[in-house]
Formats: sequence, structure tokens, C-alpha cells
Amino acid sequence: MEKLKTRWGIESNWQVVLILIVFAITGSTASYIGKPILGFLNIDRENFGTFGYWTIRIVLLFIVYQFMLVFFGWLFGQYKFFWNFEKKMLRRIGLKRFFN
Repeated sequence: MEKLKTRWGIESNWQVVLILIVFAITGSTASYIGKPILGFLNIDRENFGTFGYWTIRIVLLFIVYQFMLVFFGWLFGQYKFFWNFEKKMLRRIGLKRFFN
């Protein structure tokens, strides 16, 4: 626990628990809503093939997950942590010019 607190720059064990809960809820929710979103957009295996379908689904879920992570972080009072986490992740994938 102490390593996580030091690495993440947080002070209490309660914050670690909240952050882990946010990660769990966000992942489950993003996975759950992925299929209805793809259905709404008429994206299925028949139209795009198995590889195309899963590629589109993973990219879509990645994008949805990013927004939901900050939203659920805000709901659980950990907005600052998750906003900094998002900025760090987006910098790593090459979007650092948007977050200077």
C-alpha cells in the first residue's frame, strides 16, 4: 500500500481504495456499454469481419474508457488524481501538445 501511495502521490489508504474502485467500475461499465454502442452504430462482425469488429470495439472502448475514468473519478472525489493520470497517459501516446 505504501508503494502505491508514494507512486501515485496520495496520502491515505482510503484514497487507494477509492482509486481502485473507480478503475474497477470504469472498466466494467466501459465493457458493458460497448456492445450497445456498436449496435447503435451498426457495427457488427457481419459488416466488418471479426478482425475489423474487434479492432473498432477496442478503439471505441479505449476512447469511452478515458472519458468515463475522469467522470467516475470526479464522482468519487478523486478528480485531480484521474485528470493527472489521463494527461500522463495521453502524453505517452503522443498527444502531449494538447496538455502542456
